Amino acid sequence: MMAAIGAAEKKAKVLLIDKGNKLGRKLAISGGGRCNVTNRLPVDEIIKHIPGNGRFLYSAFSIFSNEDIIRFFENLGIKLKEEDHGRMFPVTDKAQSVVDALISRLRELKVDIKTDSPILDVHYENGRVKSVELKTGDVHEADSVVIAVGGKSVPHTGSTGDGYAWAEKAGHTITELFPTEVPLTSSESFIKEKVLQGLSLRSVALSVLNPKGKALITHRMDMIFTHLGISGPAVLRCSQYAVKAMKKWNLKEVTMSLDALPDTKEEPLFQEVSKKIKEEPKKIIKNLLKGLLPERYLLFLLELNGIDPSAQGATISNEKIRSFVKSCKSFQFKVNGTLPLDKAFVTGGGVSVKEIEPQTMASKMMDGLFFCGEILDIHGYTGGYNITSALVTGRLAGLNAAAFAHTV
Repeated sequence: MMAAIGAAEKKAKVLLIDKGNKLGRKLAISGGGRCNVTNRLPVDEIIKHIPGNGRFLYSAFSIFSNEDIIRFFENLGIKLKEEDHGRMFPVTDKAQSVVDALISRLRELKVDIKTDSPILDVHYENGRVKSVELKTGDVHEADSVVIAVGGKSVPHTGSTGDGYAWAEKAGHTITELFPTEVPLTSSESFIKEKVLQGLSLRSVALSVLNPKGKALITHRMDMIFTHLGISGPAVLRCSQYAVKAMKKWNLKEVTMSLDALPDTKEEPLFQEVSKKIKEEPKKIIKNLLKGLLPERYLLFLLELNGIDPSAQGATISNEKIRSFVKSCKSFQFKVNGTLPLDKAFVTGGGVSVKEIEPQTMASKMMDGLFFCGEILDIHGYTGGYNITSALVTGRLAGLNAAAFAHTV
C-alpha cells in the first residue's frame, strides 16, 4: 500500500495486486490489533533495534524517516499517540483505522486494486522487468515492479514466501530464512510438567549464554512461561540470538539465564534475606520472603534449592539461602529451539541487501525491479521497528519505481 501510494503520488499508473481478499491483513492484526505504526526514538536508536541489517536503512531514513511516517499518517487524518519506549499508536487504538486510511488514499489517487489475484510469476526480458502473470493466466505488462509480499511468517495473512522465487529468478541471493521474534521451546522438566505455565514475570533480565556461560545478549522486559517453553517481549527479542547460537556452535540446546531482580546485586540481596531471617527467626520462609517475587516463582525457586517453603527461617542453612539468592539472580535453564517460522512474528533472512540500492530499493540485478518490507533480509525487534522498515522501504520503492517507469 505504501509503495502504491508513493508511486501514484509521482503520477505513475499503478496496479496493486494482492492475492488475499482484502488489503492490509497483516497490518490489521499488528500490535495486538492496535497497529504500532512506528517508533519515535532517534534514528540511531531505531537502527539498533533492527539487529538484522538495520544499518542498510541509514540512507533510506535520511530520505523518509520515522518522523515523516508520523506526518504522513497525520496528513491522512490518523492522529497518533506515543506510548512506552517511543511506540506510536493510532489514538483510536484500532489497527483497522490505519488500514482504512491507506485504502482511502489509494482510492483518492485512483490506484487500480486487484484482490483475490494470486501471482504465478514475474517475467523478465533483456535484463529488465517485463510483466506479471496471474494464476488465472492474465498478464500485466509493466515498466516497474515492486515486490512487497512479506516473508514467511504469519502465513494466514498471505505471507507464504512466494516472492523469494521471483527474486532468485532475477539473479538475487536469498539468505537463509529463520524465525525471529518467536517463542522459545524447552524440554526442561518444569516446562513439561507445566509447573510455571501461564506465569508472567515483569521487567526481568533474560540472557542467552554462549557455551562458556557468557551472555551473548540480555533483554530487560516482561516474559511468560508457556506449555511449550517461554514467550513474551524479552523472549521474542532473545529468540534470534538463541537460533544463531545453536547454528554457530552446532548445539542441540542453548542455556538461558533469568535474573528476576535485575535492580539488586547478589550480595546485597543475600544480606537483605539474611537480615529478615535474623529479625524474625521463627517466621516461615515463604512468608518472610512474601513480595520479593511472584508467589509461584518464589515457591518454585525455594523448592529448586531444597528449601521447604513452610520451614522456619532460622532452620535453613546459609548455603541454601545463598543458592536460593543465586537462582533469583541467575536461574539457568535450557531451550532447544523455537516455534516454527509460520508461528514467528518476523522472518529472518531474505533478499540480500547487498544486491539492493539503499537509496531507492532498486534491484542491482534487474532494471525496473524494486523490493520493500520483510522480503528483504532486514529484521527488527517488535515495537514498531519492522513496520517502520516496511513503510520506509515501501515509500522509497514506490517513488523510485514511478521515477524509473517515467524514464522508460
